[in-house]
Amino acid sequence: MATAKKKTAAKAAAPKKVATPAKAAKPTAKPAPKKTPVSKTAKAIAKLSANIAKLTERKNKIAAEINALRDQRTALKAAPVPVAAPAAKKAVAPKKVAKPAAKK
Repeated sequence: MATAKKKTAAKAAAPKKVATPAKAAKPTAKPAPKKTPVSKTAKAIAKLSANIAKLTERKNKIAAEINALRDQRTALKAAPVPVAAPAAKKAVAPKKVAKPAAKK
């Protein structure tokens, strides 16, 4: 019997292998596509380009407005101006008053 006890003790001491159930293969979540790295200078250039586009648009609007006003002015100049009747009296320049001679 002594041998029987040894065998059972050896079996009890040995760690039992637990059969783990096969894990269901989870679909691996694809990581979000990374944005392409953009340098600071590229960002600054893009920002400046956008600002330049805005300013150019404003400049073009103002230039168009100026041209319209010029056209309006030339149209007014070209219009015949009614001739005013000649003034009866001409404007006379004031006469110079002689200064009294300084005493010596």
